[in-house]
Amino acid sequence: MNPMVEAYRLCDELPTRRTLDLETVLVAGASGYIGGRLVPELVARGYRVRVMVRSKVEAVSDRWSNCEVVVADALNPESLTAAMEGVHTVFYLIHSMLVGPKSFADADRSAARWVRESAEQQGVKRIIYLGGLGDKRVRLSPHLSSRMAVADELALGSVPVTFLRAAIILGSGSASYEMMNHLIRRLWVLPVPGWAKTRCQPIALRDVIKVLVGVLELPETAGKIFDIGGPDILSYEELLKTHADVLGRRRKFIPSPLSSIPFFAMMTSWLTPVPAPITRCLMESVEHDVVCEGSDILEVLPFRRISCREALVLALSREEQDAVHSRWTDSYPPGYELAIKLSELSGVPTYTSTYSLVTEKSAEALFQSISYIGGEKGWFNSTPLWRLRGLIDRMLQGVGTRRGRRSPTRLRVNDVVDFWRVEQVKRPNRLLLRAEMKLPGRAWLEFRVDPEDGVQRLSVHASYYTRGMGGRLYWYIFLPFHHFIFGDLIRGIEKRSEGLADGRI
Repeated sequence: MNPMVEAYRLCDELPTRRTLDLETVLVAGASGYIGGRLVPELVARGYRVRVMVRSKVEAVSDRWSNCEVVVADALNPESLTAAMEGVHTVFYLIHSMLVGPKSFADADRSAARWVRESAEQQGVKRIIYLGGLGDKRVRLSPHLSSRMAVADELALGSVPVTFLRAAIILGSGSASYEMMNHLIRRLWVLPVPGWAKTRCQPIALRDVIKVLVGVLELPETAGKIFDIGGPDILSYEELLKTHADVLGRRRKFIPSPLSSIPFFAMMTSWLTPVPAPITRCLMESVEHDVVCEGSDILEVLPFRRISCREALVLALSREEQDAVHSRWTDSYPPGYELAIKLSELSGVPTYTSTYSLVTEKSAEALFQSISYIGGEKGWFNSTPLWRLRGLIDRMLQGVGTRRGRRSPTRLRVNDVVDFWRVEQVKRPNRLLLRAEMKLPGRAWLEFRVDPEDGVQRLSVHASYYTRGMGGRLYWYIFLPFHHFIFGDLIRGIEKRSEGLADGRI
């Protein structure tokens, strides 16, 4: 069995059992944060799973080797026909928040409409949708309003929809968790605006997965709405204090004379890995209480819910164990799946630059050292230059370098490494990164370990593709730095491989 599947047996304590045998379950949004955790659990449960992705890449076969993969886009109705064929239940986990507050509502509603119509045409029996918790009687944030609109759109059809309404989801790799975690770690004094006194009912990621699987196994939940939350109701200020207590950090919380959400969202994006479009969407949802008031899922699916404190401890332990299986960066920035790959370029790159050295270190040790680059471990002596480039990128509303990494020691296709994304991994010989920072062109960084007369040639190869004069000027402005940055990089990789080879790292 896939080792990743072995780690997922969260639903063994549920009072339900697998109900479907040969029928297919489709997960729309499988490459996202929740979908990345749900799919292995469904496979471990014995379901026949089909994952829907917008672009079939190398990562699919490695990450979901036990699943059927279909390429489809919820905004392209023609592509949905094959995705829905023979499907019994659709898990709808798509949300377009990342395209920006002005666009995601229209994109969300259109995607929901096409999925609903395709599901009807193909005879799908159920749709299970994970949305947001909020009171429709008050003016909701664009984020929550969009979640509600999606539920309404899905419910217009003949396919029964199970609508699960959740507030903050706490788990390793979630945007909410990383926002709080970095704020507590970085700030000694935390300003508390008035809206931080509103109440919320966080739910542990593990409990979300249990609920998703549980309602699938309870046919009577079809066509119903359930509020899902943890056992604790507390203010956002109390949530931050609980997080500080779990980390063992003494922090001072003081009332803030400012309450501007755009201001706090901007500051949070600068202090945490989570970019402004996400922080703002999340923060705009905290002006009103978000607690369970409707039908409680425990009435039909009783199980022990994880407390807020326990959820934070579990998230922290997953990080310490280097066992974070999915992260919010898996689906950010929007459209990353459709980005042009190096192998798909029409013609050769406009400019290339290569630096290499010959070493007697083993290919395995060298590749492991390569796999440590970026994130908290940095980029050796040139780390300040990489950080400066990331700072400039954040000022241009790019991803910057604060995204870090999902795992500090392992890389898989589609993982992020600061402002790069892994495009290809061929252990122990090749790692290809694609740039996601703002720049007038497209760039790749390739690391290679090639055998050469009984030794290894370690090389780093930069490729840059551009057509405009601005792109050409950009290349020549940064060209003088290549010798120092890339030369330092390969020497640092070789030196660190020594410690990896003898177990000192």
